[in-house]
Amino acid sequence: MPEGHSVHRLARQFGDVFMGERLAVSSPQGRFTQGAALLDGHTLVGSVAHGKHLFLEFEHGLFLHVHLGLYGAWDFGGDDGFRGASSIGAPRKVGEREEYDAVGGDAAGPAGAYAGPPAPVGAVRVRLAGAHGWADLRGATTCETITDAEAGAVLARLGPDPLRNLPGDRDSFTAAVLAKRTPLAALLMDQKVIAGVGNVYRAELLFRQGLDPWLPGKGLSTEAALRLWDDTVAMMSGGVRDGRIITTPPSYWTASDGGVPAAGGPRGLLPAPEQSHFVYRRQGLDCRDCGTPVALTDLGARKLYWCPSCQHG
Repeated sequence: MPEGHSVHRLARQFGDVFMGERLAVSSPQGRFTQGAALLDGHTLVGSVAHGKHLFLEFEHGLFLHVHLGLYGAWDFGGDDGFRGASSIGAPRKVGEREEYDAVGGDAAGPAGAYAGPPAPVGAVRVRLAGAHGWADLRGATTCETITDAEAGAVLARLGPDPLRNLPGDRDSFTAAVLAKRTPLAALLMDQKVIAGVGNVYRAELLFRQGLDPWLPGKGLSTEAALRLWDDTVAMMSGGVRDGRIITTPPSYWTASDGGVPAAGGPRGLLPAPEQSHFVYRRQGLDCRDCGTPVALTDLGARKLYWCPSCQHG
């Protein structure tokens, strides 16, 4: 499913294109009709992500709460002044999907005038429409209208979000990890311990820190846990910046991976997908650092990738 950086990019995009606007909210599919009616005609005043959860706040104190899950995606469109990623969410080929096509043009009327959103295509759970564009949600695990107290209850169940990195979050994460006998690979996927980390970040973080995926949390030193948090903040912040999960430094972006050169991305020169990760989806291939074949197994019904030689700490 989309990892935390994608949801933070969504929150930022909603803020950029809809903040302060009175929105028409509907449920073309019909499964969210009552919730949409509670938000229809109200003004968006806040857009916040925490982990994999998105909260859109309206001026009358209600929130649209969305968790994309495995199959959810937002599509955006509008006039020439409505810019941003045209799609964020599933399905994804390399752990995520985010497209940067121009989002305007399909809803133009006479002489190019903006004529509003086009007819919905497919099972659109909720549509938000403003003066210059729209956003359509499909396939989300959670789509609900909730109160401020209910939003607080959701947040209370989640661990700290590295992309918010609030005061005390670093220490809270460290204490939670060191108190458990659970393997680190499972702890990093536990949203009550740390919010927003998914399968890609999990594999890459453990490799970059040289940590054995099966090491119990209690077996980690305080200093190592703090380094793990700091690297998570840095890595996920890069995902927000780039719109992709890239965990290898430029020195690894060579033509040795099948002869594919570094590719231009939305924010400058980025590596080809197969050069972006150390171990994720590289099972059987040589470790980029030591040459040992990257291993693959299942842990908690999710695939786990690691280097048996480099990850021994």
